[in-house]
Amino acid sequence: MSRLARWAISWATELLAPTLCPGCDDPVGRARLLCQLCSSVVAPAAPGDDAFAAFDFAGPIREAVHRLKYGARPDLAVSLGELMNHALGSLLPRVDVVVPVPLHPLRLTSRGYNQAALLAAPLARGLGVPLSVRVVSRVAFVAAQARLNREQRDVNVHGAFAVPRPARARGKHILLVDDVVTTGSTFDACRAVLLEAGASAVTCVALARARKRAAESR
Repeated sequence: MSRLARWAISWATELLAPTLCPGCDDPVGRARLLCQLCSSVVAPAAPGDDAFAAFDFAGPIREAVHRLKYGARPDLAVSLGELMNHALGSLLPRVDVVVPVPLHPLRLTSRGYNQAALLAAPLARGLGVPLSVRVVSRVAFVAAQARLNREQRDVNVHGAFAVPRPARARGKHILLVDDVVTTGSTFDACRAVLLEAGASAVTCVALARARKRAAESR
């Protein structure tokens, strides 16, 4: 396909289905991932020992994640995943496979998609490694974590994850991906079963990190 043909297809696609800012839905064009206004207020995440995180869970990022998870907007994951890749890709260690934190089948059926898997896809492409959604399974249907404190979250996710086929994890450095890290309980529970299954290392990464004070108050 010629360069002119590719340009024509890209132009027509953008005309019929314009790229939208995930924070506010304003058209931004294919050259941008966030509009100028949202870009001006998005803040990088504070450093943490539990996981890499790209952004503070506030403002346009918080709005985008809520719409992605609860507003039936899986399309937002494309731009959000690219934002995460741009912010963190060069900081991450070499890994063998990217694995999203799984949803329980009942929640997956209800929502229609796993937002962590959608976010992980651009990151896997950017790192040049496979994306696997079958390494970790969620085997217990638990209460939503959003309104729980750290102790309650730890109890809530205890025993919630499993690695059905340990050979898929054995000897591999796994990049575990989720949308938001709050207290780190979900990452800790997933990391534990992966290491028990024989993974050589597990690095955790999230699109956003909840502010510590807000996380501890819930």
